[in-house]
Amino acid sequence: MKPIRVAIVGVGNCASSLIQGIQYYRGRSAADAVGLMHWRIGEYAPGDIQVVAAFDIDARKVGRDVNEAVFAPPNCTTVFCEDLPPAGVTVAMGRVLDGCADHMEDYAPHQTFVRANEREPDKAAVVRALTAAGTEVLLNYLPVGSEVATRFYAECALDAGVAMVNCMPVFIASDPAWEARFKAAGLPIIGDDIKAQLGATITHRMLTDLFRKRGVKLDRTYQLNTGGNTDFLNMLNRSRLKSKKTSKTEAVQSVAEARLDDDNIHIGPSDYVPWQKDNKVCFLRMEGRMFGDVPMNLELRLSVEDSPNSAGVAIDMVRCAKLALERGIGGVLDGPAAYFCKHPPRQVTDDEAHQLTEAFIAGGSLSVAVDAEPEAQNGSAPHRQTV
Repeated sequence: MKPIRVAIVGVGNCASSLIQGIQYYRGRSAADAVGLMHWRIGEYAPGDIQVVAAFDIDARKVGRDVNEAVFAPPNCTTVFCEDLPPAGVTVAMGRVLDGCADHMEDYAPHQTFVRANEREPDKAAVVRALTAAGTEVLLNYLPVGSEVATRFYAECALDAGVAMVNCMPVFIASDPAWEARFKAAGLPIIGDDIKAQLGATITHRMLTDLFRKRGVKLDRTYQLNTGGNTDFLNMLNRSRLKSKKTSKTEAVQSVAEARLDDDNIHIGPSDYVPWQKDNKVCFLRMEGRMFGDVPMNLELRLSVEDSPNSAGVAIDMVRCAKLALERGIGGVLDGPAAYFCKHPPRQVTDDEAHQLTEAFIAGGSLSVAVDAEPEAQNGSAPHRQTV
């Protein structure tokens, strides 16, 4: 079987975990494949993914073999598969645009970013590189706040005729105009903003849905996150957080019985703690009322290695995109987008999203329809129906 040919934009911690994972599971069987949601999607196992192109803007990565670059500073995620053979793929210089916050270059104590001096490619050059590599799926791992850069690479994907998996909270799949362009081109897209395997947002969503199902009125909630990787350092620039905060907040609001007022919900990155490195700690609090209006509250602390937590999801997203290419399906893949991402075009509960995704993998054509019922107009969550 031919491998799924993937190009990666941003060779950071998430790319490191993904590439390590591809090699790690390549030597295993379904019987000992711990940590995956799916061993096979269609005919494809995790090891059937091949990185054929990669772009970055850090001097410590550009020009190196991608399987070597994933271990270069400032990457700091857990190394669980260090014996990576050379990939034969050199990390190419990408476009900077807004892909790096200004303060990253000035954060000398940790050498968080060293700008490469190579000439930046224009769109035509990136498209040629994608085409020459035989790319099928473009995987976007740019930093939060890279609005212009993400749109640049989305244009490149369209021009090169490749599918796109948007792991970042820049709204491409969930923007009707972009969605229409990918559909017209016959190219699948999954996005936006990857939802980790078992991270802060999926846990918060499941608990919010549980409150709703058990008749507990949710009055207020917060989710505070700390970490020590470059993602958290990047997000110290609060001007880059608008889309991220919207994405994480709507992921929770969409499964609540009724939307919370802005003053009663706070979800977002909180601070950068260097010694945490790629470990992310989530502090979650939910306050509500039970039978008889009797108050209750829940507090939770979740600690996870951030980048491996996303890699298993990315492996599934890439394989779903490949299935859509084989089936001639263009536009947003509703089920996978809702299951794997925080800010899909159409939100459903995670149980519904799981059902839709399994149906898609099995060859079904289920999609999501949202009916604007009177209750939704009054500020509660919209009625969701699978068709």
